[in-house]
Amino acid sequence: MQERENILRILKEVEKALGENDALAIKNLSNQTINTASLTQDPDNIAVAVIVYAIGKIFEKKVALHEEENFKKVVAPNIKNLIVLLEKNDLLKFRKVLKRLRTQLQEGSGKLKEYIEFVFRKAKINKASRIYEHGISMEQTARLLGISLYELALYAGGIEEKNLPKPKGSDVRRRIKLAMEIFK
Repeated sequence: MQERENILRILKEVEKALGENDALAIKNLSNQTINTASLTQDPDNIAVAVIVYAIGKIFEKKVALHEEENFKKVVAPNIKNLIVLLEKNDLLKFRKVLKRLRTQLQEGSGKLKEYIEFVFRKAKINKASRIYEHGISMEQTARLLGISLYELALYAGGIEEKNLPKPKGSDVRRRIKLAMEIFK
């Protein structure tokens, strides 16, 4: 993990924002990890950026529905645990807790579950767009976040042919492979 101190600071601020019911602050905190993620392409930074953004979006909805207390009962202890594990530099357990938090957030039923799945997908695309804005290639960014090149291109302001790899000559297989990559 790179920039451990920065992630630690962000998680402490997320913890504080949860206590203050400040969903916007949480979403804004996820943007602060993007510079580091762009430079280092560190999966831990990217995972934290996505989860913090998703927490902010879901928390925003929960505050609007006056359901924030139940949400905080799930999220707050996990954030606290992540902070403690980072302070101990126990990255293996940190990653396990981060994964467990994501799983817990995605639990639910019906429309809430659909909304949360949508939020996580949107978080990945949003963070990929931010990384792309920092000069990382569209293809590399899409791979880092596990989204399709097409999704990223749509979100990042449209598909620009100059940014997409072009097949050489009349190689049909390469063109088909490119089309498959774009529409994953």
